[in-house]
Amino acid sequence: MIKTEDLRTAVADALKQIKKQKNIIDAEVFASWNDLITIRLNYTSDIPCNGVHEPKSIQSYGLGILATFKKGNRIETGFGSVTNDLTKEGVLEALAKAKRNRVYDPGFKTLPESVGKPVLANYHDKRVMGISGKDAVGLGWKALDGTLKALHDGGHKKTIIIGGDVTILRERMAIKSTKGIDDFDETTSLTANITAMIENKNVKGTGWSMDTHLATFKPEAAGREAAESAMRTIGGRKIRSGKHNVIFGNQPLTDIVSNVLIPSLDLSSVYASNTPFLGKLGQEIASSNLNIFDDGSIEGEIGSKKITCEGMPTGRTDLVTNGTLTGFLANNYYAQKFRSNLYNPIPRNGFRYSTNGRDYKNKPGIFPTNVIIEGSKEASRESLLKQVNNGVYIGRIWYTYAINGLAMGDFTSTIIADSFSIKDGKIASPLKPNTIRINTNINHILNNIIGITKKKRSTLVWGSREVVVAPEIAVSNVQLDNVTGFLG
Repeated sequence: MIKTEDLRTAVADALKQIKKQKNIIDAEVFASWNDLITIRLNYTSDIPCNGVHEPKSIQSYGLGILATFKKGNRIETGFGSVTNDLTKEGVLEALAKAKRNRVYDPGFKTLPESVGKPVLANYHDKRVMGISGKDAVGLGWKALDGTLKALHDGGHKKTIIIGGDVTILRERMAIKSTKGIDDFDETTSLTANITAMIENKNVKGTGWSMDTHLATFKPEAAGREAAESAMRTIGGRKIRSGKHNVIFGNQPLTDIVSNVLIPSLDLSSVYASNTPFLGKLGQEIASSNLNIFDDGSIEGEIGSKKITCEGMPTGRTDLVTNGTLTGFLANNYYAQKFRSNLYNPIPRNGFRYSTNGRDYKNKPGIFPTNVIIEGSKEASRESLLKQVNNGVYIGRIWYTYAINGLAMGDFTSTIIADSFSIKDGKIASPLKPNTIRINTNINHILNNIIGITKKKRSTLVWGSREVVVAPEIAVSNVQLDNVTGFLG
């Protein structure tokens, strides 16, 4: 394990070395250490199994340098990195790579400059930073035990399959630059995503839990939720293809937001003209009841960070306010590219993410943190059901993706679990899993909102870095297609 003090010393020493070099205008040194621990569940009631696999850990550390070089009247930028090396020799190697890779980019203005003070401090969990292998595996057993107990209490002991994982992410980083940035960050997060299947009933249920601290992390609750949601959907039926009034639960809303909406609300997509909201800043793009913002400084959310990977304090970026498009996510590069007298984007979303956390090998991209969705007028779920009256409650989807490119706004997704028909304003019969596909457009979703619940849940979907603090949202006339009409 690399200590934060080691990373801070490394970036400070590296900057001293860089300042001795000729023709370098400015430089930014970023160092990180990450550890991603995965405890995978694989339980089968009818086949001998271990239930919980041994933990797998992916650790990485290293250093990256982004530098600007003077070449005649032009400024060139270059980036280089080294793995498992924080020494002087490693710094010189990374710098040599940056020199070799340098290019002229007319859109580049300058490296980030220090602005403001971070909101968060000492918000990580020291217990998670020092967690033992035994305790990590124990979290997997808690998730499995919670699932099995609920299933057994419900009378289900055969044809059971339980999958999913518990993950622990530990991150440390430090950054220092010639522009006055000199800071560090430490983060911890724990997540449990559990799936329970009862094969002879042809049902599947899901549950999840997430936290930043071990004391309040409840993997057994995720397991219990998965089991209970599977049992609730026994005897599922199909529905007719057509337009239906629907309620999107926390997970489906998050899946749509993470895969379709948020990628359309960052400045790199605007620059590439790959967004349905091109040229619509300041215009109404959604129901006046809808508000969306990103905030990486919320204490207790696993998407929160003290600073970005550019050394900027995290904070709130308003995206949609009362249905009007009010902003985009940005890093330093794109914030400077789009800054004008009419629009001044703040670079609060410049991160260097990879699959196992903040990655010294990457230059900063644009990534959301905690995406908050709320209504100007909010209701209870019971009120929402009454407004829908007859329709569909969608509780779990997967394989959500934009078709025809993000700019068109069209997307598709499959309903896989935790879903029901709504009759006379109440939850009625469960839907048969994997028989219904959503085929609609993000503009239709945004502009046909019936209502938004007050109660929200922090939700994370596979492959995403951001948390969506998601309500349940009712939308009218959503196209649902029965994709397995040939099956019984």
